[in-house]
Amino acid sequence: MRGRRSIYLGLCAGVGAALWISGGCFAVSPSPQPPGADGGGGATSATTAETGAGGSPASTSSGDDFGKGGAPVDEVDKDGDGFTVAEGDCNDDDTNVNPGALEVAITEPDDTGLVPEPADEDCDGEIDNVLPTCDRNIAPADFDAIHGAHAVDLCAKASPGDRKWGVLSAEYVRGDGSPAEPTPAVGVLDSFGPNVHAQGGTRMLVLSTGRARIAHWPGACNTSNCTSYGPGEAPPGFPQDNPDCPPSSTINDDIGLELIIRTPTNATGYEFAFKFYTFEYPEFICNHFNDQFLALATPAPPGSLNGNLSFDSLGKPVSVNIGFFDVCEGCELGPDELEGTGFGLWDDAGATRWLRTQAPVTGGEQLKLRFMIFDTGDDARDSTALVDGFKWVANGGTVAVGTTPVEDPQ
Repeated sequence: MRGRRSIYLGLCAGVGAALWISGGCFAVSPSPQPPGADGGGGATSATTAETGAGGSPASTSSGDDFGKGGAPVDEVDKDGDGFTVAEGDCNDDDTNVNPGALEVAITEPDDTGLVPEPADEDCDGEIDNVLPTCDRNIAPADFDAIHGAHAVDLCAKASPGDRKWGVLSAEYVRGDGSPAEPTPAVGVLDSFGPNVHAQGGTRMLVLSTGRARIAHWPGACNTSNCTSYGPGEAPPGFPQDNPDCPPSSTINDDIGLELIIRTPTNATGYEFAFKFYTFEYPEFICNHFNDQFLALATPAPPGSLNGNLSFDSLGKPVSVNIGFFDVCEGCELGPDELEGTGFGLWDDAGATRWLRTQAPVTGGEQLKLRFMIFDTGDDARDSTALVDGFKWVANGGTVAVGTTPVEDPQ
């Protein structure tokens, strides 16, 4: 049994960190990009590996080697992790080791004061193996939802017929869950202006009620008001109520990335980073025209609000009213992170700093996760959300729903 996992484990993150362990990635063909969109991507292609964190079966015992129930020992799940030796479990005495587990690199001492010996958690025959990122060379206008998953650093792929962890399906959807038609409301960018960068890999997902583009790029709005999808239907329970500033009940220009994921068997939680921009600052603070960003999880974990994971300590949803709204003229962080985004050009605007949401998960379960943004009450005064840096938590500890500032953003 290895010691407690004491770091966050990411998916398809930077190799230099050597701590974010990924599943397989997909190759993405280079696509032309607008001027200045090339940063961080270059012409390097992603590594192709069509499976998630799986492994090769361990050798089985002889026919004379039986357990107490009369079955061969290699067909008995001794540690109760759902995998037998015959099914590829390379250490049937450790529930954290099996073909459905996340590979973990432990760098901190355990309770004995020693750093545990490296192990092969996912039983793929390699120890602490770190794979390259999978979000290079995705074009800014790309509307393939699996590439959206790559942009947030979810790279491993799973299929219904196996038990490995990874993304089972990905789709861009409207608020009612119906498929969304391709529009510039979705983008995959390596930066958002000169001062805001990806928090994992080389790209991040951008969702907008207007245009998910840098100012003056092809497809950019270049004003504070652009529409994409028109009237929509919000998920049940939304827009999220804010007792001090009740929002309108109608939404417009709703767009989301919906992922169905099989979680690693040794994961206890996950986290992701996001950042919210809006033209509703400062004129529409505490008004019913409050656009919202949601991160909806199904099943809804304890501590979520109708399944929504991202809100401040007072339960306020991600909007112009959230407590972390501190990027603007006269705000704590000033206006620098608006520069070059359009939010610093076309009208008064503001943003949150980079925030990180974490939530608990049951290892080996199927999780539906939807990142979504929508206009509330009208289709004007656009808002944009950046999402990136998804990581699994596999340190054996308890994870609670919560959102906090990223202490040292990239």
